Amino acid sequence: MPSPDADSSTPDRRPAVDSPVLDPAVAARLKRDAAGLVAAVVQQHDTGEVLMLGWMDDEALRRTLTQGRVTYWSRSRGEYWRKGDTSGHAQYVRSVALDCDGDALLVRVDQVGAACHTGDRTCFDADDLGAVVGDPSATGGPSDADR
Repeated sequence: MPSPDADSSTPDRRPAVDSPVLDPAVAARLKRDAAGLVAAVVQQHDTGEVLMLGWMDDEALRRTLTQGRVTYWSRSRGEYWRKGDTSGHAQYVRSVALDCDGDALLVRVDQVGAACHTGDRTCFDADDLGAVVGDPSATGGPSDADR
């Protein structure tokens, strides 16, 4: 609910706490996969560190938007899980944004403890694939080293 001195021409975009359904305007913007899910990229709010990738359906997104903690749909277990309920490694919501295509969410959080189920800080700590580093100052085709 807007504050009494808020500009009445600007709608309050915050979701209603304990709303029983995802805001229909938000739901209409989502482009879900065949399983009804949207990818959620999770980022530490103050450092920009990418922590993990999870999946949300409408209910998981509704819970995330209205409860202040991140909820996912577990594809392997077929159930909702709120990050940190069993591990203590909770994710507190700072913001949620939808990408330009409507098929991915950016969830900015305050991460408590490890984000990865392996105990690593992020799910991307353990396995660098050794990609060739690009050079933005290079022009033209591949260098001799690429041939």
